[in-house]
Amino acid sequence: MNKIYVNELNNYIDKDIVFSGFVDTIRDKKWVMFVILRDSTGKVQMTIEKSVEENSNLLEIMSNLSKDSVIKVTGKLVSNEAVKLGGIELIPSKIEVLSNANELPFDYNNLDGVNLDTRLDYRFLDMRNEKNILVRKVESCLVEGMREYLYSKDFTEIHTPKLIGAASESGSEVFEVKYFDRNAYLAQSPQFYKQMAMAAGLSKVFEVAPAFRAENSNTNRHATEFTSFDIEFSYIDSYLDVMDLEEDLLIAGLTKVKEKYGDTIKEVFGKEVIIPKKPFPRIKLQDLYQELHNLYNYEIPKEDIGDMNAEAEKLTTRYAMEKYNSEFIFVTDYSATKRAFYHMRNEEGIPCGYDLIWRGSEITTGAQREHRYDVLVNQAKEKGLGEDVKFYLEFFKYGMPPHGGFALGVDRLTMLLLGLPSVKETQFLFRGPNRLTP
Repeated sequence: MNKIYVNELNNYIDKDIVFSGFVDTIRDKKWVMFVILRDSTGKVQMTIEKSVEENSNLLEIMSNLSKDSVIKVTGKLVSNEAVKLGGIELIPSKIEVLSNANELPFDYNNLDGVNLDTRLDYRFLDMRNEKNILVRKVESCLVEGMREYLYSKDFTEIHTPKLIGAASESGSEVFEVKYFDRNAYLAQSPQFYKQMAMAAGLSKVFEVAPAFRAENSNTNRHATEFTSFDIEFSYIDSYLDVMDLEEDLLIAGLTKVKEKYGDTIKEVFGKEVIIPKKPFPRIKLQDLYQELHNLYNYEIPKEDIGDMNAEAEKLTTRYAMEKYNSEFIFVTDYSATKRAFYHMRNEEGIPCGYDLIWRGSEITTGAQREHRYDVLVNQAKEKGLGEDVKFYLEFFKYGMPPHGGFALGVDRLTMLLLGLPSVKETQFLFRGPNRLTP
């Protein structure tokens, strides 16, 4: 049987249907019982007249049923302008109880005062909140929009392994797992495999998949497992081509969200979905330091010189809005000591890459990659990397086109889009240093 959803009910007016859903509300009046049923797309009213003798069994069933139980209703869908929920109501002839709900540990419709850890312990209930369901739909729409854009540009979606034999990028930030008679690691990113695809001649690839970081960080924007949207493509002239593609990708994703959920997001979250204009403003890191000093009397701490920190990112967004009226800004010319060994460097030794800042947070590190084998070997040695990247260096021995790419953290992107306080509320199930269940 194909389930009929609430958003499809207008196609069934004056027809006999079978509808299944959660019991959202029961209002037992003197002459009539109103029951609000819901599914993932909305709510519908079921009306049981007490004066109708045949309804006695239905009334008994509903009188003994708890909120959030799941029922299957056979009945007729009719128009009724007095009904606020879409001007339709369901008149039942048969009710079957599919699942009876126990008393809930908290009211998911009123989460004020409910501890976040408690909500996460019962995430399956917390998600029943309409606001949280909307988060999931918005994130899905955003990813769909970006995927559609890449497919339209003839990108190939790939799926790379998350169990790897050597610690990638930074051995101190990987999870070690037992793999039969030896150790394996959870991948921090698909970076090496994306570049392997370039060596294979795929030219344009992307992946949306989990990534893992063994960082004991408890900030609002970090997680030990998150969803990464990774892109890599060949035959670029410079990292400016990478920046250009990311602009188009984000515009496509945000446009899709605005068209489908823009009004709802503004109503529920109070946030405007703003479609940025190309090109996004761009500034070199040293010039940015000077601007932040001149405008806001901010000095980058000594340990962060050559890079950014959370406070600098917030001020950078303020600067971008005040000077360029842009929520987005690219920051380039980071220190080589703060960038990965596989980033190409220019003649001055400056990495050919960038960070993209949006709404006070870094959302992307992108770059042109070093594709010349001998240069890459030297940069790996400089970082103290040897056997761990030996398999990776093999990709570059047999011909490698110039290429570049970037990654977006989907959870952080959604958090910033909706103005949520933490990725704990963005992720379907949060993983952090102190949370491994449910």
